[in-house]
Amino acid sequence: MSESVKGRRVYPNESGELWLAAGNYGKDPVDGHWKASPPGPIGMGSLENHEVVEHEDGTITVSPSILIEQPPIGTWHGYLERGVWREC
Repeated sequence: MSESVKGRRVYPNESGELWLAAGNYGKDPVDGHWKASPPGPIGMGSLENHEVVEHEDGTITVSPSILIEQPPIGTWHGYLERGVWREC
Protein backbone atom coordinates (compact mmCIF):
# COMPACT_ATOMS: atom_id res chain seq x y z
CA MET A 1 0.00 0.00 0.00
CA SER A 2 1.30 3.47 -0.85
CA GLU A 3 1.45 6.34 1.58
CA SER A 4 -1.41 8.74 2.13
CA VAL A 5 -1.68 12.10 0.37
CA LYS A 6 -3.50 15.12 1.78
CA GLY A 7 -6.16 16.26 -0.68
CA ARG A 8 -7.52 19.74 -1.22
CA ARG A 9 -11.13 20.82 -1.47
CA VAL A 10 -11.76 23.25 -4.29
CA TYR A 11 -14.77 25.38 -5.14
CA PRO A 12 -16.25 26.41 -8.50
CA ASN A 13 -14.67 29.43 -10.21
CA GLU A 14 -16.57 32.66 -10.97
CA SER A 15 -18.03 31.00 -14.10
CA GLY A 16 -19.45 28.15 -12.00
CA GLU A 17 -17.00 25.57 -13.37
CA LEU A 18 -15.29 23.03 -11.13
CA TRP A 19 -11.70 22.30 -12.16
CA LEU A 20 -9.92 19.54 -10.28
CA ALA A 21 -6.18 18.94 -10.32
CA ALA A 22 -4.76 15.67 -9.00
CA GLY A 23 -5.63 15.25 -5.33
CA ASN A 24 -8.51 17.75 -5.38
CA TYR A 25 -12.20 17.21 -4.68
CA GLY A 26 -15.25 19.44 -4.80
CA LYS A 27 -19.00 19.68 -5.31
CA ASP A 28 -20.16 20.35 -8.87
CA PRO A 29 -22.71 23.21 -8.87
CA VAL A 30 -24.24 21.97 -12.14
CA ASP A 31 -25.41 18.53 -11.00
CA GLY A 32 -24.84 18.80 -7.21
CA HIS A 33 -22.61 15.70 -7.16
CA TRP A 34 -19.23 15.49 -5.50
CA LYS A 35 -16.31 14.96 -7.89
CA ALA A 36 -12.81 13.81 -7.05
CA SER A 37 -9.44 13.55 -8.75
CA PRO A 38 -7.13 11.13 -6.92
CA PRO A 39 -3.38 11.70 -6.77
CA GLY A 40 -1.62 10.78 -10.00
CA PRO A 41 -2.52 10.97 -13.67
CA ILE A 42 -5.88 9.16 -13.54
CA GLY A 43 -8.25 12.11 -13.87
CA MET A 44 -11.60 13.00 -12.34
CA GLY A 45 -14.48 10.77 -11.32
CA SER A 46 -17.97 11.33 -9.95
CA LEU A 47 -18.85 10.24 -6.42
CA GLU A 48 -22.59 10.12 -7.16
CA ASN A 49 -22.79 6.41 -6.26
CA HIS A 50 -20.97 6.89 -2.95
CA GLU A 51 -21.92 8.13 0.48
CA VAL A 52 -20.13 11.43 1.13
CA VAL A 53 -19.90 12.85 4.65
CA GLU A 54 -18.87 16.49 4.88
CA HIS A 55 -16.99 17.34 8.07
CA GLU A 56 -17.00 20.65 9.97
CA ASP A 57 -13.53 21.51 8.64
CA GLY A 58 -14.74 21.19 5.02
CA THR A 59 -13.05 17.84 4.35
CA ILE A 60 -15.04 14.83 3.21
CA THR A 61 -15.08 11.08 3.81
CA VAL A 62 -16.26 8.85 0.99
CA SER A 63 -17.54 5.29 1.23
CA PRO A 64 -17.29 2.71 -0.09
CA SER A 65 -13.82 2.80 -1.68
CA ILE A 66 -13.29 4.81 -4.86
CA LEU A 67 -12.42 3.04 -8.10
CA ILE A 68 -11.55 5.10 -11.17
CA GLU A 69 -10.58 3.27 -14.35
CA GLN A 70 -9.30 5.25 -17.31
CA PRO A 71 -7.75 3.03 -19.97
CA PRO A 72 -5.10 3.27 -21.22
CA ILE A 73 -3.88 5.63 -18.44
CA GLY A 74 -4.59 3.25 -15.58
CA THR A 75 -6.67 2.57 -12.51
CA TRP A 76 -6.82 4.14 -9.06
CA HIS A 77 -8.49 2.33 -6.16
CA GLY A 78 -8.53 3.62 -2.61
CA TYR A 79 -10.13 5.84 -0.02
CA LEU A 80 -10.73 9.51 0.70
CA GLU A 81 -11.05 9.94 4.45
CA ARG A 82 -11.25 13.39 6.05
CA GLY A 83 -9.62 14.80 2.93
CA VAL A 84 -6.72 12.33 2.90
CA TRP A 85 -6.24 9.98 -0.06
CA ARG A 86 -5.08 6.42 0.66
CA GLU A 87 -4.54 3.93 -2.14
CA CYS A 88 -5.37 0.23 -1.71
